[in-house]
Amino acid sequence: MDGQHRAKGKRGSGRGRRDNREESRDVRLSKSLSYALRHGAAKMGLKMGSDGFVFVDELLTHGQFSSFSLEDVERVVSTNEKQRFKLQDHPENGRLQIRANQGHTVQVEDLELTAVVLGAPDCPQEAVHGSYMKHWPSIRSRGLSRMSRTHIHLAPGLPGEGQVISGMRHNCDLAVYINVPKALADGIQFYWSENKVLLTPGDADGLLAPRYFLRAQRLTPATCELDLE
Repeated sequence: MDGQHRAKGKRGSGRGRRDNREESRDVRLSKSLSYALRHGAAKMGLKMGSDGFVFVDELLTHGQFSSFSLEDVERVVSTNEKQRFKLQDHPENGRLQIRANQGHTVQVEDLELTAVVLGAPDCPQEAVHGSYMKHWPSIRSRGLSRMSRTHIHLAPGLPGEGQVISGMRHNCDLAVYINVPKALADGIQFYWSENKVLLTPGDADGLLAPRYFLRAQRLTPATCELDLE
């Protein structure tokens, strides 16, 4: 009887190891896709269309993806909690293609973003940018920067609130709330991505100035309001 229990325990732990390996494999694929589709397609020799799409069959022939299958890609896209990627057939030749919905450092002209119009029903009164307390002194004095990306990422709320699925990392310990209508009125553009991340290129310098901050909060270990001055 004891031997049977030990055998069952070993089988159970084996399944756990397999599950962990599969999870690690999916995470590895997701990170590789993020890099290729947001930043490195040209460096990797992958042809990206003006709409940000790369053909999946070409992607899978690249050395970085040679150990993955079409089924792996489809699974990672469908199970990604933040809906980072989109798969669709090319409208002319029917070949399957994939792109990242946002987060690019490369310029993508036709990303199918929806412009936010001041006063429209989908225009949020506020949006939140997630960051880290170590950056707060710079953010408070200079504003939010898009850095090397094409957009600053904002969410309609904190992760887990309502239908919020993306727009900030779950381990962020700083939340900066933006007055979206005020920024729009000053000519700063905002867009919704397909996975409902609010994107803005900021001003001419790629910044959202502190005058657009409504409030800021430290999120951990307990929520605490921060002084904007």
